[in-house]
Amino acid sequence: MKRTFQLDEIQEVATELLEKAPNKVLCLYGGMGVGKTTLVKALVKQLGAVDVANSPTFGLVNEYFDKNDVPLAYHFDFYRLNDEMEALDMGFEDYLNSDAWVFIEWPDKISSLLPEDAVGVFLHFIEESTRSIELNVP
Repeated sequence: MKRTFQLDEIQEVATELLEKAPNKVLCLYGGMGVGKTTLVKALVKQLGAVDVANSPTFGLVNEYFDKNDVPLAYHFDFYRLNDEMEALDMGFEDYLNSDAWVFIEWPDKISSLLPEDAVGVFLHFIEESTRSIELNVP
């Protein structure tokens, strides 16, 4: 999957991404402000979560559930992480072993902890309302 899109097409992009991803661990790469959290919001909405997604920058992880309180997705933002031990201490490996989707912002901060089959999702700024997305399947 590789495409350029307008920000108002983010729900379509989220649907396509969920359909084309070969597994449920998505590593989101891109600079500050490129739209990683915006994409996660759209993904969580597509999955049918009862809550609206937001950035877990200070808490490191947000959990999203369906109407039956079943976990749908875990959203990590490791921007403020100092070292990989912090991720291990919070039980990161347990999240990876769940059946829920795992969305990871700033995955380069925990590169040695990522599963080999994690999917790279690369976002690029084109102009104010235009982005490109590329899926990198291992």
